[in-house]
Amino acid sequence: MATEVLTCGDGREKTRISKQHAEAWFAARKAGTPIPVGTANPPLRPARPAKPDLLDPRDVPRRRPGSPQGRIALLHAVAHIELNAVDLHWDIIARFGHVPMPMGFYDDWVKSAAEESKHFNLVCNCLEAMGSYYGALPAHAGMWQAAEDTAEDLHGRLAVVPMVLEARGLDVTPGMIEIFRKANATDAVEALEVIYSEEVGHVAYGSKWFHFLCGRENLDPKDVFHELVRKYFHGHLKPPFNEEKRAEAGIPPDFYWPLTETGSVTEI
Repeated sequence: MATEVLTCGDGREKTRISKQHAEAWFAARKAGTPIPVGTANPPLRPARPAKPDLLDPRDVPRRRPGSPQGRIALLHAVAHIELNAVDLHWDIIARFGHVPMPMGFYDDWVKSAAEESKHFNLVCNCLEAMGSYYGALPAHAGMWQAAEDTAEDLHGRLAVVPMVLEARGLDVTPGMIEIFRKANATDAVEALEVIYSEEVGHVAYGSKWFHFLCGRENLDPKDVFHELVRKYFHGHLKPPFNEEKRAEAGIPPDFYWPLTETGSVTEI
């Protein structure tokens, strides 16, 4: 089921299959006849639509969000992030099926994938209402790099994807909401508020299962987190941080402040 999502190239169809499989998973769980967890051979990179063109991050044009075109570009970037997130959550299921994990692990990532599917469609609807669509602009080619780098390391995947990349979404989304609120873009504000509220849970799932693995192996989670982020994440973490939402998701300041350029918690 996870691999079927990963090998579908069209965004709307990918998210339709994703939601369909999530509904089937939870219906089976509720009925007491859970779908067996097997192993799979997912592609190293998921299928993608012909558009958008994927560029090096340095080559993606920067647009000011104060203009309508700038707001379209910002929503387009969010749609791209959400589509990657759908694949990331199914990929962790498909790629690490050989690692013994409780059923709750699969519940959490199937639920996250379904929510990311909803997020992608909400943002696509906003783009289309503004006269654009996903694929109309170039997008960031480096988003899948963290998945490739951690393809054989479940600890690393949990540390870098939900606990660094998705946690960054908690930092920047309130500012995006304000941009669209000032522009009276009600639909975009509502979509981003849904994304913001549900992303806390996705980060929390990452933290929960990262701590679970470290506890099972008698490892210090903070030390392992620092080691893995320095190994797999390119560059320093950049403040400002949404400390309240990060704490709500189970990530305390002494996890991320030492990974900034100064490495100091005292700047808070």
